[in-house]
Amino acid sequence: MSDESDGKHGVQSLEIGMDIFRVMVNGQRSMALKDIAAAAGMPASKVHRYLVSLIRSGLVEQDPHTSRYDLGSFALNVGLVSIDRLDRIRLGLAAIAALRDEINETTALAVWSEHGPVIVRWERPRRPITVNVVTGTALEMLTSASGRVFAAYLAEDAVRPLIEREMANPELPDELRTWPKVRAMLDAVRQDGFAAVSGYYLVPGVEALAAPVFNFKGELTIAMLVVGVQGMFDMAAEGKVVRALRTAAADLSSRLGHTGQPPGPKM
Repeated sequence: MSDESDGKHGVQSLEIGMDIFRVMVNGQRSMALKDIAAAAGMPASKVHRYLVSLIRSGLVEQDPHTSRYDLGSFALNVGLVSIDRLDRIRLGLAAIAALRDEINETTALAVWSEHGPVIVRWERPRRPITVNVVTGTALEMLTSASGRVFAAYLAEDAVRPLIEREMANPELPDELRTWPKVRAMLDAVRQDGFAAVSGYYLVPGVEALAAPVFNFKGELTIAMLVVGVQGMFDMAAEGKVVRALRTAAADLSSRLGHTGQPPGPKM
């Protein structure tokens, strides 16, 4: 049999194992061996052999007290990873749309890339003067609100080269030209739970706020932004816009499986 034809036929034993695993997923509760076998339409002795392998893989676990079988830690991790990969942008889009409706300001989502934060979605408010956001553009680390959020919560190895490149720019404000000053700024972002930038030097007259969104692993996965015209919306830490942004980011984090407090300093 050729490799091509063998590939088309697949691995039958794996498919049988997945049939058994699918029975357990659809069962919505822990199950006894006889119930799994009945639902799979297989002899219990055969099902047991596959369950042994599924347990070794972490997809299934057996309660030592009841002998019943349920999904294992690896299966749960696979599900959470799938949620994070497939749903974060969809859920984020709904979140920024709702936030836009609440505060009537431009809202956006930024994700991390090798070139820094990138805007992937944005929502336009219903007002005559607004700030348009260009999707797909990589933002600066130190002079954009989303960049500061990613710099505050990602590992230093990931952000240091980008930050040092920006430090070499003679147009960078003096308060961001040394590592002690940058670390102090990022400490403030973590303490406040959001980043604020006013009078962004590449786009004069723009103000922005950003808050971190965490996934089930406690990792920063998205930055949620509010962008507006300088002096035309409330940037105060206890103001309506910041409160709404932080609440929306926390709610989205919760929907992505995050529990507990944000992770500690990375710098």
